[in-house]
Amino acid sequence: MPTFLHPLLLWGLAIVAAPVLIHLINLLRHRRVDWAAMEFLRVSRKKHRTWVLLKQWLLLLLRMLAIAAIVLIVARPLWKRQWGGLFGERKTHHIVLLDDSYSMSDRWADTSAFARAKRVVERIGAEAARQGQAEFTLLRFSRAAYSPLPLGEGPGVRAEFSEKSPSSSPHPNPLPKGEGVQPDFLREPADNGFREKLDAVLRKIDVSQSGAGPAETLVTLNEVLGQLEDRRRILYLISDFRTRQWNDPAEVKKLLGRWQAAGAEIHLVNCVDRARPNLTLASLAPETGIRAAGVGWFMGVAVTNNGAAPARNVTVFLEEDGRRRPSVQLAEIPSERTARTRFYATFSAPGWHRITARLESDAVEADNQWFFAFRLPSDLPVLLIDGDLRAPDARFLKWLFASEGLARTGLRPEIELPRILDRKPLAEYAAVNLANVDRLDTAAVQALENYVREGGGAAFFLGEPCETGFYNRQLYRNGRGLFPLPLRGPAELIVDRLEVAPDVQTGEHFLFRNFAKSRNNFLQSVNVQRYFASADGWEPPADGSVRVLARLRNGDPLIVEKRFGRGRVVAMLSSLAPTWNDWATNPGGAIVLLDLQGYLSQGRTRDVPRQVGSPLEVVLDPARYRPQVTFVVPRSPRSTKMTTIPVDAVASKGGKLSAVLPDAGRSGYYEAQLKEIGGGEETQLYAYNVDPAEGNLAVVDQPGLAQRLQGLNYRYAPAGLFQTNDRAVQGDRLWELILYLLIALLIGEQLLAWSASYHPRSVGQVGNLSHISPGGAP
Repeated sequence: MPTFLHPLLLWGLAIVAAPVLIHLINLLRHRRVDWAAMEFLRVSRKKHRTWVLLKQWLLLLLRMLAIAAIVLIVARPLWKRQWGGLFGERKTHHIVLLDDSYSMSDRWADTSAFARAKRVVERIGAEAARQGQAEFTLLRFSRAAYSPLPLGEGPGVRAEFSEKSPSSSPHPNPLPKGEGVQPDFLREPADNGFREKLDAVLRKIDVSQSGAGPAETLVTLNEVLGQLEDRRRILYLISDFRTRQWNDPAEVKKLLGRWQAAGAEIHLVNCVDRARPNLTLASLAPETGIRAAGVGWFMGVAVTNNGAAPARNVTVFLEEDGRRRPSVQLAEIPSERTARTRFYATFSAPGWHRITARLESDAVEADNQWFFAFRLPSDLPVLLIDGDLRAPDARFLKWLFASEGLARTGLRPEIELPRILDRKPLAEYAAVNLANVDRLDTAAVQALENYVREGGGAAFFLGEPCETGFYNRQLYRNGRGLFPLPLRGPAELIVDRLEVAPDVQTGEHFLFRNFAKSRNNFLQSVNVQRYFASADGWEPPADGSVRVLARLRNGDPLIVEKRFGRGRVVAMLSSLAPTWNDWATNPGGAIVLLDLQGYLSQGRTRDVPRQVGSPLEVVLDPARYRPQVTFVVPRSPRSTKMTTIPVDAVASKGGKLSAVLPDAGRSGYYEAQLKEIGGGEETQLYAYNVDPAEGNLAVVDQPGLAQRLQGLNYRYAPAGLFQTNDRAVQGDRLWELILYLLIALLIGEQLLAWSASYHPRSVGQVGNLSHISPGGAP
């Protein structure tokens, strides 16, 4: 049986009796009058009585049917699908892509973008259930965007130096795209109990902390559904249409175009009316320097103003290991700009620590906090290689770096000979310093290059024993080696009594930050007598891989840096000991040497932020740990208990074990609880944060969207005005068929009325009186 869109209007069917009532009223108005020609008419009436009555009743029936058709058209009847198939209609598959990225938590008044989106899904689900045998698929953006990343790539990577940190290796069994994707509904029959199921799911789900967009969701949808040629597909994309994904939606347009070409009807539903101001914590990270227990360093924090007006007096609240510490404040952040500040952090104990930054509440909460977790070693081991058996330069550095003095440096220096480079694992050192090394064998050069390429830092100090030919042939190798530049040989810095410029001229760099605005710039008093000159005509390459950090007053390079793989190399083209210069006895020189160790160690202690939605991988040494890891994930706002997830580790590359938490779906601190073979336990800490770019609430309006999606056939509606009673949602409609039937009825009624009435053949001619019906046609 058909259902009706406006069932209350069916009371209008009572009007069908109107023609009968009119006919009866006309009969009451007639009076019987005998006259002379009546007998002739009675004879004619008896002869044609049956045919005349048939026409009259047919005409009455047509008029009643016409009135009933008009009422039914207004009430909008809908076929059930089993009846719609008789008219060549296909079953409808309603496919809903629901944006649950954290920008959908945008709040105003007493509602939010995601609350509006759920109400739209309710309307679509209710209409699908009303149709009968429709199918329903609901896929959230956050569930479709899961894409496992191997360790060492993408935003889910952290390579942190520590003597206990697990070594990195690629994920052993990366999952294929779409693996583990779980739509809330997949081809769910919209039967009698469907609305209750949908209501239960919508009550349970909430906006995620993902920054997923429509492109990856459409790709995953194709893989999940495949081709359904026997279905009429209606695709609903319910989103907030932020500029991040929709300002240049070339990929989205291409994917939607494929659905359109396959015959799908496309609906775009916008859940926000305008962009609202929003502040976003863009980063929280340590600045370059030595990070060890008892040594202070600066933490940098950045806040982005996504609003149209400047934000003033923005306070960033801070916590260290769960305890509040003094907040920092930004006086003003211009519109659509990022402002930065920093604060000093010190932790006396080694081990895992946490630093959390928070902003005051605004339109979106997810981007108002940033989590930073790190393991702090007691000190950083640095390797000192001296080409002289007496190791005078290395001993000076050891004295400078040792923490037994008045000031703790956080460094643990170790003096070794050059031959140790290929015999000892260099990965355990934060930095390697080489002074007066005349030559290295091939194995040592290879070991040193591998160390730097994997993120290590090396410093060269060139003195009298160094051989120019070896450095050019083995270390520089026409720019392919780790040494930054070719050498010409030792040279004298000629003293010019008329020249008042300092011997060392520095640029803007971390190593010289303490002297940039200082009135007592000790580096200006450094004297240099001899140095290694660069090859004639050498200039740093244009790609920026090599930089001159300091020059002599004659313009020759003195300190040169090169990026090599993930690490860096710094070459000082003069001696470390006070033989060619007085750098070592200058207070400014000592500060630069200490900062140099922090600068070189960044590749071993750097922290790359992990983003929500990326997997968490823990690599284990099977000789030390059992193959079971228990992950403790952050609590959700609706939960009061911590969630623990046990994971069995599997074999990985390099003989290691790998345990993977596939999807870290919330920001916060994650714990990985490891069990040692000897019976002990160890807990590692990882911080996950949201993608700060999703906090930009700028939107693409309807005209802008139409311009960007030009050529694509779709329907657009704001969530508040979205209606399901249009052609794309209703499925098979009976009212259209009734409309055509009404037209036929009206034409038939006119023809029959003309046939049943009297029409004289010519003026003055009575015609066939047998066609006159007593009382007239009804």
